[in-house]
Amino acid sequence: MSMLSNLELLLRVPLFSMLTGEQANLVAQAVSKRRVKRGETIVEQGRKTNALFILLSGRCRVVTTDTRGREVIIATLRPADCIGEMSLIDSEPHSATVLAEVQTDVLMLGRAEFDRCVADNPQMARAVMTGLVKRLRRADQKIESLALMDVYGRVAHALLEQASTDAAGVLQIRDKISRQDIAKMVGASREMVSRVMKDLEERGYIETQESGAIHIKERLTSLA
Repeated sequence: MSMLSNLELLLRVPLFSMLTGEQANLVAQAVSKRRVKRGETIVEQGRKTNALFILLSGRCRVVTTDTRGREVIIATLRPADCIGEMSLIDSEPHSATVLAEVQTDVLMLGRAEFDRCVADNPQMARAVMTGLVKRLRRADQKIESLALMDVYGRVAHALLEQASTDAAGVLQIRDKISRQDIAKMVGASREMVSRVMKDLEERGYIETQESGAIHIKERLTSLA
């Protein structure tokens, strides 16, 4: 992990960049840095941690599990994303489990300091609300895709959600993603997802590279 101070790390996170100098210093004294190993759980569905976690580096997945042990991948989190704010606000257990997909660095802020920051800084409170609204909108979109789209549409939607544009303007999924993970995102079997992915490749909607990266063709949006 970088040797940057807690204050320098905080000010790189949009959520905390609006704090006054005095507030930022107080929060910097209250946060702690933590390194999370690949596969390690940060928060667990059904439990409380009474802390806010801010991703500094790495990547996490948000998953929910039913009573039969079946998993659904709800979202992928990246640097500057927050974990645990819903539980801090309503004091309920976490609604999902968050796992590190790769080695991940986080800042951890306890409940008391989080409550004080939100109470003392309306801009930060608004930023937290905005983040929650964005998450709710993504959840609504996922529910809509699961309810109204066929498997082709759900797979296309999941691929586009994971993709980003590189410096050359190519839309791609840089990190290798398994058929099983896509199946958990779209609520279908791995076998069905494999057939859909093969068909999308043959029809020129996507192109899988030797590295495992997937190039997304613009025409894929017509399916999502």
